[in-house]
Amino acid sequence: MDFKNISLEVKGGVARLVLKRPPVNVLNIEMMKEMNLALEHVQKAPGLRALVLSAEGKFFSAGVDVAEHTKDKVNEMIAVFHGIFENLNRLTMPTVAFVQGPALGGGCEVALYCDIVLASEKAKFGQPEIKVGVFPPIAAFLLPNDIPLKFAAEILLTGDTYTAADLKAMGGVNRVFPEASFGADCEAFLEKITANSAVVLDLSKQAMRAGHGRPYSKAMPEIEKLYLEKLMATEDANEGLKAFMEKRKPVWKDK
Repeated sequence: MDFKNISLEVKGGVARLVLKRPPVNVLNIEMMKEMNLALEHVQKAPGLRALVLSAEGKFFSAGVDVAEHTKDKVNEMIAVFHGIFENLNRLTMPTVAFVQGPALGGGCEVALYCDIVLASEKAKFGQPEIKVGVFPPIAAFLLPNDIPLKFAAEILLTGDTYTAADLKAMGGVNRVFPEASFGADCEAFLEKITANSAVVLDLSKQAMRAGHGRPYSKAMPEIEKLYLEKLMATEDANEGLKAFMEKRKPVWKDK
């Protein structure tokens, strides 16, 4: 697919969506519409093991275009921006953000919404919306559900900017890699995911979603049903167990 502000490549079981709007990847309505089209395409691609979200340039993204927060554009802007997260919610494969530089405002929300966040030591994160008299709706939902409430409150109510190490300590970033080896380190980490069966990754993500934020008595029956009725009916679950007992590497069929 051809886009003006992004690129999308689907290859080798991995979809790669790259932000390409220099100089700092500000998310305007046109760009966000392209991101939604790309994510809708990814939903239909079979056998994917991961979606990688990354960006070109020094910034991951400086956030949503402030000029499109005006009264005449804000309704469309919010609908299109929130569509990105609705589309991410529909994806069954793991989503991984490669954050090479600052991710601020809406850019921070896009990065942190991914299942796994890999950051360069040069990356920075922040939700500065409070400083211009608004709050970030996605972050207001995401952060209290993703990291301890006191850290979420600090990020949302101060508008401060944080290092990748800060966010890792808060629980919002998985790994922080040196700038010099960032690309190679990210790909090595990604390989730990993509070496597994696509169908088992899908079902594992479903199980995590079923358990997130719910009491044991509500979540476990749903997770057990996934395990017994769907997972154990796959060829790959049986292949994995058989390979372990035979002391060999499993051969995944992704079904």
